[in-house]
Amino acid sequence: MAVKMKIKKGDTVKIIAGDDKGKTGEVLAVMPKTGKVLVKDCKLAKKTVKPSEQHKDGGFINKEMPIDISNVAKVEE
Repeated sequence: MAVKMKIKKGDTVKIIAGDDKGKTGEVLAVMPKTGKVLVKDCKLAKKTVKPSEQHKDGGFINKEMPIDISNVAKVEE
C-alpha cells in the first residue's frame, strides 16, 4: 500500500528516532510503496562490493539505508 508522502526528494529533514537521532540531511530518494526515505550520510551500512567497472578493487563501501518516513521530520527553511 502506497503512503501519501509530504516529503520530497531534495528536502532537508531531521531524524527524530533511531541511531542517527538529531542529525539533519538531504533526502536522496523517496519510496512511497514501502513508506521509506534515503537521507544523505544517515543510517550508513558497510557493504562489500565485488571488483567491477565502478569499483576497480572491490572491498567495502558505506551505503545509505532506508529510514521509515515516521522517523523523519521536514525542516522548515
